[in-house]
Amino acid sequence: MLCAAVTPPVTVGPQSGDPMPRRIHHLVICVHDLAQAALDWQTLGFNLTPTGVHPFGTSNRLAMFGNNFLELLAVTDAAAVPPAAPDRFSFAAHNRDFLAATEGMSMLALHSADAHADAARFKAHHIGAYAPFDFGRDAVLPGGGTARVEFSLAFATDPAMPGIAFFTCQERHPPELFWKPDYQRHPNGALRVIEVVMSAPEPAEYRGFLEHLTESTAELAPGRLTVGERGDRTSVLGPAEIARRLPGLAGEASPRFCAARLAVVDLDATKRALKNNGVDFEVTGAVLLVPPAASHGLALEFIQQETI
Repeated sequence: MLCAAVTPPVTVGPQSGDPMPRRIHHLVICVHDLAQAALDWQTLGFNLTPTGVHPFGTSNRLAMFGNNFLELLAVTDAAAVPPAAPDRFSFAAHNRDFLAATEGMSMLALHSADAHADAARFKAHHIGAYAPFDFGRDAVLPGGGTARVEFSLAFATDPAMPGIAFFTCQERHPPELFWKPDYQRHPNGALRVIEVVMSAPEPAEYRGFLEHLTESTAELAPGRLTVGERGDRTSVLGPAEIARRLPGLAGEASPRFCAARLAVVDLDATKRALKNNGVDFEVTGAVLLVPPAASHGLALEFIQQETI
């Protein structure tokens, strides 16, 4: 049984006038068995939305926060997966192919006000010559009803980062239909994703791509590259930095998503919730680390919000 000791404050959806147009929208975490992954993530203290079904062969469950979320995604109808083409990125085919090799984080999505404009900009910068993708699905509401939610996506890829992809996500529905406070209260006290961590042999090599993707200037330091502001950023770490920050994670030849950092209300309460559920974790300084084996391939770092 989950510990429900923490009830964090919540907000509903992205707020108008936000100063950062390229904030983290969500992380796509590919799993083979959605039902089993949901049980495992509930054991980690996440409150998940009911299953959402896409019209292109995938299904999901979300751990939703105030303005971003974690998406557990599985291929549930292989016959419905559309093929990719040089000018048409297939979200479902990408994740099907990712799952053929491993589970874990396959894609990073950023907030968008106009995905069609993003697609044109990505093409101009040579980071994604793909048509924008529009789709809708029914979302299950806390009371059991459904609401139609609509999205537009613009994809970006880099041949130097095979197997992973990026996109911007524009919501074309009223925010209150999607961002539900009932789904944003988590027994582990999680408030939001504040950082995505990638590993790569030479982080500086991906500066141009990530700057064009995020429309921001990267910060370079020995063994690391960071884009975005504190509390909403993506970091690319070299082998030495990965070994220091995420001990036990072996480096790979190709860049990959390896961890997500989340702010929590009270780290001590998070520790109790995980311990009560039998979850193995390590605490180093102000960070609680759940290894990727417990969370389907993506390491999770929890940190108290005041220390961000």
